[in-house]
Amino acid sequence: MDFAWPLLRQLTGKDRTARGEAAKSARTASLRARTETAGKVVKSICPYCAVGCAQNVYVRDDRVVQIEGDPDSPVSRGRLCPKGAASLQLTTGSGRRYKALYRPPGGADWQEIELDRAMDMVADRIIATRRETWEQEKDGRRTFRTMGIASLGGATLDNEENYLIKKLLTSLGVVQIENQARVCHSSTVVGLGTSFGRGGA
Repeated sequence: MDFAWPLLRQLTGKDRTARGEAAKSARTASLRARTETAGKVVKSICPYCAVGCAQNVYVRDDRVVQIEGDPDSPVSRGRLCPKGAASLQLTTGSGRRYKALYRPPGGADWQEIELDRAMDMVADRIIATRRETWEQEKDGRRTFRTMGIASLGGATLDNEENYLIKKLLTSLGVVQIENQARVCHSSTVVGLGTSFGRGGA
């Protein structure tokens, strides 16, 4: 294809409606789908909510290059909601953090710390808070609980992860357990439905 401005190609060539060759440039003609260069396709499940939409994850050189809905899935039939379609950012996004950040009390800046240190700090605070707020009984009834700790789970965790988190917190006597999905999806389902015609895939 010789270079020429699209309008010039349209006026001087055979494609007068500009729906074929006249609309193409050397750049657009050279474009290829990211899925064409993938070395393999890995079947996966979208992590964003509990619907369980299936995904085809395209991988090249051990790096995710594209994610699409799996048309073989009886759940989502190849469709993904906008969040699921953008889930490539979970693995390759520039905003993804790989280090634990800590801001000391009264501090203005975040500092990077080792993950082991961060986990130890969390564990120490949970133990101390549980010890200080433990309640054996209330109004003559056994409670065996702490009201000083609460948990807000993540909607992008799968059922097994949420089950383990609930089991851990219950064993510690934590009773204030909620999930972010109730906060998130109460608004996003309406927003997605209005914008895209459906609340999920």
